[in-house]
Amino acid sequence: MKITHQLITYCIAAVWIINGLFCKVLNLVPRHQEIVSRIVSFEHSRSLTVMIGISEVVMALWILSRVHTKLNTITQIIVIAVMNILEFILVPDLLLWGRYNALFAFLFILIIYGNEFYLNPKIKKPC
Repeated sequence: MKITHQLITYCIAAVWIINGLFCKVLNLVPRHQEIVSRIVSFEHSRSLTVMIGISEVVMALWILSRVHTKLNTITQIIVIAVMNILEFILVPDLLLWGRYNALFAFLFILIIYGNEFYLNPKIKKPC
């Protein structure tokens, strides 16, 4: 179970790095900046997109550090839920799978939750 937990942890961190660094900071997926621009109607959408991307990379580093893993898990879940609710309501036409993105976000939340609270060998489970 320890190896499964570690593997899933690395995959979760990879999702944050790919979305933060490659999609947003390096702007390899310009749709992300367009989403930010439409949600905040902000003339500095590129700067804001880069800041969001850097924050996502920091999230990945926090995940890999294994510091305060419960707080990290809860933070990830809140960030993913809020981000996807906003996108679902405000810019569904810009999402890769439209409103179905919410389903994939929910599945990702379940993976994050299960990895921390069921697979993490350091967390005591109720009998």
